[in-house]
Amino acid sequence: MLSEKNTTSINKLQKIVILGPESTGKSTLCQQLAKHYGATDCKEYARQYLQENGTKYTFENLLTIAQGQLTLEDEAIKKSNLFLEKGKNKLIIDTDMYVMKVWCEYVFNNCHTYILDQIHTRQYDLYLLCDIDLPWSPDEMREYPDEKPRKELFAIYKDILINQKTPWGIVSGLGADRTNNAIKIIDALLF
Repeated sequence: MLSEKNTTSINKLQKIVILGPESTGKSTLCQQLAKHYGATDCKEYARQYLQENGTKYTFENLLTIAQGQLTLEDEAIKKSNLFLEKGKNKLIIDTDMYVMKVWCEYVFNNCHTYILDQIHTRQYDLYLLCDIDLPWSPDEMREYPDEKPRKELFAIYKDILINQKTPWGIVSGLGADRTNNAIKIIDALLF
């Protein structure tokens, strides 16, 4: 599924955000897309935070994680801007404030105003929503192995993307097919 094409210029940094439920290959896809495009990728801060602080978290911890994510993103933007003159105009971002919003609301039925404000402040060029067609893979950081929450979370992300203005597409498939499908979406919607 694709939305409308973005008319972003090649001389401008194109920020591509990967989002979706856990265990849908977001981090792997970010790394593969960064390699394909010779781009900078921005890692997910939550994983680092939870590894350093333990997997039990509070509502307030999610604000700290959101702030850490945006710090990583700002650093990646600065780094990416250095490569614009060399024709490398893409930044691949693993997670954004929509993910933080969904996480806050799904777990705590509430969301920090800071996160909501950042959603309206930050601008991106393309969203890629990872489909739940990959089998769930156990990981100490993951919470929702059952099909029902995966479907619920996917539907929440899809609804968010439908109701915003940035172009987006759903990435599905296994292995190299998943990466190639993402590349097709990026090449179709950005130039």
